[in-house]
Amino acid sequence: MSLANLPLRSQLHVDRLPLRLLTLAAGLTGYGVGLAMIIRSTWGADPWDVLHVALAERSGLSVGTVIIATSVLVLLAWIPLRQHVGLGTLANALWIGVAADAGLRLIPEAATPAGGLGLLIGGIVLNAVSDAVYIGAQLGPGPRDGLMTGIHHRWGLPIGPVRLALEAVVLAAGWLLGGPVGLGTVLYAASIGPIVHLVLPRVTIAVRVLPAPRGRTSPARSAASDPAPAPGDAAASAPPGPAPAGPASAPPRPPGAP
Repeated sequence: MSLANLPLRSQLHVDRLPLRLLTLAAGLTGYGVGLAMIIRSTWGADPWDVLHVALAERSGLSVGTVIIATSVLVLLAWIPLRQHVGLGTLANALWIGVAADAGLRLIPEAATPAGGLGLLIGGIVLNAVSDAVYIGAQLGPGPRDGLMTGIHHRWGLPIGPVRLALEAVVLAAGWLLGGPVGLGTVLYAASIGPIVHLVLPRVTIAVRVLPAPRGRTSPARSAASDPAPAPGDAAASAPPGPAPAGPASAPPRPPGAP
């Protein structure tokens, strides 16, 4: 499976745009709620949120605010990967943090280990499926997933192992800053990549029609609108010219000539 890497202008004219926007919104909202469930499970946060929670505790900002600020910094890593910033990129950078803060306000902290385990498992599944859903809209990945898909486009590496490696690096940084590492963190890091790898081909909205730049016509469309003349039309379309000369006739012989 190959993901399209469309620039922002092409995304505005891509096929089935309303469906893609609805899918994007659903995926981003589910992702934010899923990470809130994982944090409230008290079994540890996912690797990125280990870092986000640690930074939030040190700065006094909300987790969602830290997520938005981190998104802007992560976008800088896109420059050498030549990733296109898209509608999904901008929506992810702004909406994930808002959805996460809303989820943290609505979901209480787990009161029992069993309740926490249920929140953890549900949050991991919701997070992974939502991740695949908004990537599959093909309106541009979020800042963090842009690292994953950027490496995928740049070097052709499988998405699952790339995601696993990135999560491991972020986890180490968050742990050093004092973030909430637990059994749930390890479970998330080990399962998120394979789940996304499994779900993504099933939810991806394929790009059927690539929008052509304005004022230009694709070669296929030009050929269809200006067909070649049929073999019998060649002579009819040729400009008129002088009639071909026939064989020269001999002058009349005078009477009595030998």
